[in-house]
Amino acid sequence: MFMINKEVKTQSRNYTIPLITITLLFFMWGFITCMNDILIPYLKQLFKLTFFESMLVQFCFFGAYFIGSLIYFLISISKGDPINKAGYKKGILFGIFLAAFGCILFYPAATFSYYPLFLGALFILGLGFTVLQITANAYVSLLGSEESASSRLNMTQAFNAFGTTIAPVLGGHLIFEFFSAPDGSFSAVATRIPYLIFAGILLLVALLISRVKLPSFQSQEEEIVKGWGALEFSHLKFGVFAMFCYVGGEVAVGSFIISFLEQPQIMGFNEIISKNYLALYWGGAMIGRFLGAISLNQSLSQAKKAIYMLGAAAAVFLVIFSIVDLSFAQISFFLVFIVLNFAAFFVGKAAPARTLSIFAAINVVLLISAMVNHGELAMYSILGIGIFNSIMFSNIYTLAISGLGKYTSQGSSLVVMAILGGAIVPIFQGFLADQFGVQHSFIIPVFCYLVILIFGAYCTKYLGHVETTEAKSGH
Repeated sequence: MFMINKEVKTQSRNYTIPLITITLLFFMWGFITCMNDILIPYLKQLFKLTFFESMLVQFCFFGAYFIGSLIYFLISISKGDPINKAGYKKGILFGIFLAAFGCILFYPAATFSYYPLFLGALFILGLGFTVLQITANAYVSLLGSEESASSRLNMTQAFNAFGTTIAPVLGGHLIFEFFSAPDGSFSAVATRIPYLIFAGILLLVALLISRVKLPSFQSQEEEIVKGWGALEFSHLKFGVFAMFCYVGGEVAVGSFIISFLEQPQIMGFNEIISKNYLALYWGGAMIGRFLGAISLNQSLSQAKKAIYMLGAAAAVFLVIFSIVDLSFAQISFFLVFIVLNFAAFFVGKAAPARTLSIFAAINVVLLISAMVNHGELAMYSILGIGIFNSIMFSNIYTLAISGLGKYTSQGSSLVVMAILGGAIVPIFQGFLADQFGVQHSFIIPVFCYLVILIFGAYCTKYLGHVETTEAKSGH
C-alpha cells in the first residue's frame, strides 16, 4: 500500500479533476468520522453508560482500522498488494460502499435501541474507512510529483478537517434538535434518518467517482516482499508508535470535549452549546492543514508562503465563523492560536520533523493548562489543541516510511494499523475519567504528545536528510 511506481509518475499530466473528486470524498469521510464525537455523549445518556462504556464507540470504530489493515497486510505479504492488482478506483469504490452499508445499519440499531448493534454498525463503518485510508491517501500521493506529496496530502486532509468542522454543528443539530423527540428526551430513533442521509451522500459520491476518469497507477511487475523486513528500520517502528499516540490523542481529546465543557468548574454548557465549540477544535485542524499545505510547498518563496498563509488563515477563520453559532467575541481567542501556529511553522522552517516536535510541545503545554485551570482558560486551552494537530498525520507518515525502498508498502500498512490508537487511548482515558474525573483524565493525551515530540526530535537528529523532500530520503 502507498507504493509509488516512479516509472508511471514520470509523465507530466494534469490531475486537477481527479484530485478535486477525491477531495470531495475526504470531506465526507471527515464529516462522518467526527459524528462519533456527537454520538458518544448522546449514547452515553441514552443508554446510561459510564465514560468507559461510551468510549466503546471509538474502540469499535478505530479497532476496525487495525483489523482491516492487518488483513490487508497479511494478504499483501503473501499474495501481493491487492490495491495494485485491483486498481485504486475499485478500491476506493469498495471502501465507499462498505462505509455506506455501515451507515445503513444504524437504522436497525436505532429501531431496536440496542447499544451492541450501534457498535456493530460503527465497526462496519470503520472497515469502510480503513479501505479508504489505504487507497485514497495513497492515491493522492500519486497524483503529482513526490516533492509535493506532503503538501498535497495536507491540502486534502484540510478538506477532511472541513468535514470534521461542520459535523458537530450540522450533525449535532440533526441528532440533538431536528430529529429528537418532541419533548426533548433522548431517543435512539434520532440517529436513523441522519445516517441514512449520510449513506445516500456516500453513494452519490461513489457514483461521481465511477463516472470520472481516474488515472491508473498499477504496476504489472510488482515485487512481493515477504517477511517482516520493514521492522528492521528503527524509525519506522518509532513512527508506528508515534502514529498510535497521535490518533489516540486527537480522538481522545475530541471525544471528551463536550463532556469537558459540561463540567461545572469549566463552563457548565449543555450539548447544544458544546457542539459549536467542538467545531472550533476540528476547525483548528482545518486551518493548520491549509497552512501546512502552503508551508510544505517547496516551489514557493518565503515571501509568497507568508502572503498565502495569511490569506488562507483569514479565509478559513471567516468560514468557521459563518458555520458556528457563536459570536465573534466568543471565538476571537482563536486568533491568538492562529498567530502562534503561523509563527511555529516559520520556526520549524517547513522541516517535517522539527515542525512536528514544536507542535507536539505546544499541545503538551495546552493540555497541562486545561488540567490545572478552570473556566475559559481551560476551555481555550483544550480547543487550541486542534490547530496544532493539523500536520501531525502527514508528517508522521512521511517520516515513518522514508527510505524504506521495497518495504514501503509493508511499512505503510503498519503505519495505518497504528490508527488502532484511536480505539485504545480513549478507552484508557474513559477509565480515568470514571475514577478521577474528566479534567484529570487528560493526562493520557499528555503522554501521547510527549511521544510525538520525542519522535520528531529523533527524526530531526537521525533522519536529517528527509527534511527537504521525500524523494531525497528514499535512498
